[in-house]
Amino acid sequence: MKGFIEFIKSQGVIGLAVGFIMGASITKLITSFVTDIINPLVGLLLGSIGDLKNVYFQIGSTKIFFGSFISSIIDFIIIALIVYFGVKILGINKSKKSKK
Repeated sequence: MKGFIEFIKSQGVIGLAVGFIMGASITKLITSFVTDIINPLVGLLLGSIGDLKNVYFQIGSTKIFFGSFISSIIDFIIIALIVYFGVKILGINKSKKSKK
């Protein structure tokens, strides 16, 4: 049991778990923001009243719904920006100098 506790301490497993939980929470928050606020606004701009999921173009008798894809792209961009600026602000991107 002692070896397992040392592994957790030395490998930063707790920090990894906290990061994973925070990442999942931020993802839910961003998805809700995009679905509930951004999608209706973009849907209005694209001529679809209501949800962005209803936006489509038609080729013959086939309707191609591309709103969900746009929503996923918006989710990705916002999450990527949060991660990028989070890393910059926390200074995680700086390499650690090895101690001799």
